[in-house]
Amino acid sequence: MTAEDLDEVLEIEQASFPKPWTRAMFEGELKNPVSFSYTLKVRPHEGAERVGGYVVLWIIHGEAHILNIAVNPEYRGRGIASRLLGLMLVLMKRNLVYEVFLEVRVSNKAARSLYMKYGFREAYIRKNYYGDEDAIVMVLDL
Repeated sequence: MTAEDLDEVLEIEQASFPKPWTRAMFEGELKNPVSFSYTLKVRPHEGAERVGGYVVLWIIHGEAHILNIAVNPEYRGRGIASRLLGLMLVLMKRNLVYEVFLEVRVSNKAARSLYMKYGFREAYIRKNYYGDEDAIVMVLDL
């Protein structure tokens, strides 16, 4: 992810989450030395390349925390989230990560299903994590 991607990333973010990250939050992650931020680009049939999805994660001392992952609503159901997650797990293994964490809304059944497909387990609940909803903390041992 680069600063040039942020307009598209913010559009996806706002379409994906009830409490979206701000531009400043993404800019902070681009400067954060433990943060890894990636986009997956797609090329519509006759159009210019676009951001199909993105992910932001931290890697610190053998642990990773997926902070944000989203797919452009126009391209959902085409395997973009799965591809992003798979690529990030390869990156994590190369960086000697042994455990991955993430939070997901209790109501986000599609995301929970995707994470479970990759071997994540539901560890515990964080009450009111999102202010309006609980989060399930999911964990993957690599």
